[in-house]
Amino acid sequence: MKENIFRRIALFYYEGFKSMTVGKTLWVIVLIKLFIMFAILRVFFFQPVLKGSDEQNAQTVRSNLIEISTDAN
Repeated sequence: MKENIFRRIALFYYEGFKSMTVGKTLWVIVLIKLFIMFAILRVFFFQPVLKGSDEQNAQTVRSNLIEISTDAN
């Protein structure tokens, strides 16, 4: 019974995407935008902060947490 439900749901989406015309173009645009956001922008703008050893990373996190807690008071 459950296989039948999952199969029907999968076929519903498959047939829906297969018959799309404008929707396919929109999905391509969405996928290109996601690629740009997560692949290209991350490389240039969001460099990893924690690049050192485990001890250096722990010290960086500790100092940032202490700064945040003192700023909040």
